[in-house]
Amino acid sequence: MSESSPLLEARNLYKTYRMGTVDVPVLRGSSIHMEPGEWVAILGASGSGKSTLLHLLGGLDTPDSGEIRFKGELISSHVRGARNRYRNRDVGFVFQFYHLLPELNVLENTLLPGLVGAGIRGDRKRARELLEAFGLDHRLTHRPRELSGGERQRVAIARALLNGPEILLADEPTGNLDAETGQEILDLLKREHEAGLGIMMVTHDRSIAALADRTVVLQQGQVVPDESPVSH
Repeated sequence: MSESSPLLEARNLYKTYRMGTVDVPVLRGSSIHMEPGEWVAILGASGSGKSTLLHLLGGLDTPDSGEIRFKGELISSHVRGARNRYRNRDVGFVFQFYHLLPELNVLENTLLPGLVGAGIRGDRKRARELLEAFGLDHRLTHRPRELSGGERQRVAIARALLNGPEILLADEPTGNLDAETGQEILDLLKREHEAGLGIMMVTHDRSIAALADRTVVLQQGQVVPDESPVSH
């Protein structure tokens, strides 16, 4: 990566989904970038395509056209194996609904990225350290159904950080939580960000977006700067 290259950059992304017999365009030339260690919030109304954009940036889906680069290297044209490594090592994912496996306990869920990664050994020591740092050391053998919503999301964040990614992609990480628990998760993310983690987070809540270093808005399928007035 050259000194002038963003850590993650997407240029002119287009994505259309087929709904029955109707084509539904979601992204119409979206471009976005983030620098190392930056926290970028993507603000937009429900259904604006925020999750689609995040999935493309993380390699969970591919654009119809446009390009995505990580450290200057083209990701959107990677073969499957290379894209899997990118998803497993370079980025971590946190979703609104946790996506924990119900048959696995807290420690096992946290270890999943190490177990499924090509050539990556599940690191139990790191998993335990993360869970302890997140206040879950007493929950290691509990299953998701035995946890509160906030505890489930903390497990999900620990899982996302297991392999030491440079970017955390967070899709409405507090959207399924009450205000107090949501604030605890935001405080946790802020702490990780201050330790050097880059975060790309989508939200429809302007007060949450205000925590980021920079906010952009997704509207009519395109990313535009946030031009709302800043309150003091």
